[in-house]
Amino acid sequence: MTTGQSPRTGEGLPSDLSPAIDLKSAVAGFTKELKGFRADIHQRLQQQEERLTMLDHKSHAARAQMSRPLLSGQSTEEAPHRHAFAAYLRSGDDDGLRGLVLDGKAMNSAVAGDGGYLVDPETSQRIQSVLTSGASVRAIANVVQVEATSYDVLVDHSDIGHGWATETGSTAETGTPVIDRITIPLHELSALPKASQRLLDDSAFDLEGWLAGRIADRFARAEAAAFISGNGIDKPRGFLTHATVDNDVWVWGNLGTVPTGADGAFAGADAIVDLVYALGAAYRAGAVFVMNSKTAGAVRKMKDNDGRFLWSDGLAAAEPARLMGYPVLIAEDMPDIASGAHAIAFGDFRAGYTIAERPDLRVLRDPFSAKPHVLFYATKRVGGDVSDFAAIKLLRFAIA
Repeated sequence: MTTGQSPRTGEGLPSDLSPAIDLKSAVAGFTKELKGFRADIHQRLQQQEERLTMLDHKSHAARAQMSRPLLSGQSTEEAPHRHAFAAYLRSGDDDGLRGLVLDGKAMNSAVAGDGGYLVDPETSQRIQSVLTSGASVRAIANVVQVEATSYDVLVDHSDIGHGWATETGSTAETGTPVIDRITIPLHELSALPKASQRLLDDSAFDLEGWLAGRIADRFARAEAAAFISGNGIDKPRGFLTHATVDNDVWVWGNLGTVPTGADGAFAGADAIVDLVYALGAAYRAGAVFVMNSKTAGAVRKMKDNDGRFLWSDGLAAAEPARLMGYPVLIAEDMPDIASGAHAIAFGDFRAGYTIAERPDLRVLRDPFSAKPHVLFYATKRVGGDVSDFAAIKLLRFAIA
């Protein structure tokens, strides 16, 4: 090797060119790895896109299924509770009710503390509709739902004092109104229908419909009687159980009465007119007559001095009949016409009578007490009482 000549590599290239070859080789390797990394990322993105597309298709299918009208006429949200509640009624299996997550806005949450469960929303609504549509004071009274054991009504039944004042004269102190507190306690209303286990095992038997019908019938009859003649002991107090005085000397705490002028009978149509105008004008706008069918049969024959019937039937279906232009509620628990009986009531019951109730209805299944039958103990808490003694007047079938 001569001086000034660069050494050669094994490939026959000058030694000063080897760093460039190494750099080129490194760049080529990096480029190859980058291409592989890019291909891998592209593959993963494609798989992710396919997965998202599949989820989107499932979501669309689910939304389409939810929006499709149900052949049974019931929502899918109610079905789990209906199945669980039916299983509890038929076999006593409460696992479905214990593990069921329910909407807090609906009256269908499980309550295990009292040993029972709230009925499903459909059954509860079916019972409530029967109670409302029945011939009961409930249809015309003020109905409130409470969560406590009683309901207080504050009534201002007196007037404040007043006086005329001059520009420079002193003003004398006037009277103070009196506010009464009327407490309406809630009482427990119960029903205890039963069915044989063989009947419960029959899947074709409409258990929910049967249970709703039996409880509704029992509760409706018990409530209707209590709101009129209940004594207030373990039941609502009816408006006919309060003290009565002649309307000419009426004072708060009593119900005013108007006599018919005949003992146990009508002396004429004037008694109906006197009853209407015994009620204050502020209450007459929302007033209703309440009587039973026998009394209504006697009243609808009455005529005024010009020969016109006081009674007029409703012009449309489900419209109540009217007496002197006011609606008539036929409540069979009102007493018949008899000596000294208060067979007709007239007043604004929306102001005069208040019904307080808890919104839940509980059902307890008892397969042991009446074998081979299964008992269903249903309970509801309700109370009622007069809330405004000036809003209700009674017709007394007596001479005076």
